[in-house]
Amino acid sequence: MELLASILKNLPDAVSLGLVWGIMAIGVYITFKVLDIADMTVDGTFAMGGCIVASTVASGWNPIFSTLFAILCGMAAGLVTGILHTKLKIPAILAGILTMLSLYSVDLMILGGKSNIGMSQFGENRVYTILDKLAAALGTTAKTTNIITGIVLAVVIVMGLYWFFGTEQGCLIRATGINEAMVKAQGGNTDTMKIIGLIIANGFVSLSGALVSQIQRYGDVGMGTGTIVIGLASIIIGEVIFGTKCSFKVRLASVFFGSIIYRVIIAIVLLLGFNPNNLKLLTAVLVIAALSVPVIRGYIFERKRIRANMKKYEEVETDAGA
Repeated sequence: MELLASILKNLPDAVSLGLVWGIMAIGVYITFKVLDIADMTVDGTFAMGGCIVASTVASGWNPIFSTLFAILCGMAAGLVTGILHTKLKIPAILAGILTMLSLYSVDLMILGGKSNIGMSQFGENRVYTILDKLAAALGTTAKTTNIITGIVLAVVIVMGLYWFFGTEQGCLIRATGINEAMVKAQGGNTDTMKIIGLIIANGFVSLSGALVSQIQRYGDVGMGTGTIVIGLASIIIGEVIFGTKCSFKVRLASVFFGSIIYRVIIAIVLLLGFNPNNLKLLTAVLVIAALSVPVIRGYIFERKRIRANMKKYEEVETDAGA
């Protein structure tokens, strides 16, 4: 009962954090599922978003402007990866790694040579401070306001992306990921589609990093390590729950649900005394387990089908013998 009470107490924080990390997972979804590109840039752009906000807010910038600036910088990083891949013909995964490595040095420059900017320098000049004041004015708790804000943001992003990928430009981006040769045969510019997709995806990832840094009240050059794996875990968990044959709108929403569930799992295992240093290992195990579910389901279904066919065959043989 005590463990259950602790889980329920920490559930609102896990949900609000899951919604924010879900924005990053949406960025990974665009590159990994829509464009069919394993973009390693996200590890760098997530940290860059956090470092930019930490540095600018500590310097007295308005947190909203800082967050918007972080989004623009993330989009610029996606543009660089896109140019390296499409114009210089560098393989996508290598182009992402090169940009990610470059961003580490960029983050250090942003933080003035320091590896992080901590809570004491952040002060209370954060987007979430504004939300806390709004919660006080409305007579609700800050946790409730954070969850509602996260849900509204998730709905806006899902509906916005659903509309965009329904336009001619968006359909071309989706078609590029499905069958690039077909798009080229129809006269479409697949290089431009890839660049646009990478720009949008890394903008979302940087936004997520900016918001997470304001929740945690610090920016660190290493905060993006393993981001792509966390994003994949959220995507795959969502697919396991909702399936892969649902509508595109539901698949986008499933990413946020997957991110929330991932955060809830992390919160539970930490309450059970799991060593935080092993969270990356846990994430890898979760991804492996989630990826294995469809294979195991297929194996079980195939076994049942074989047994059913064998039973029918035996019945036919029995009837023929009689």
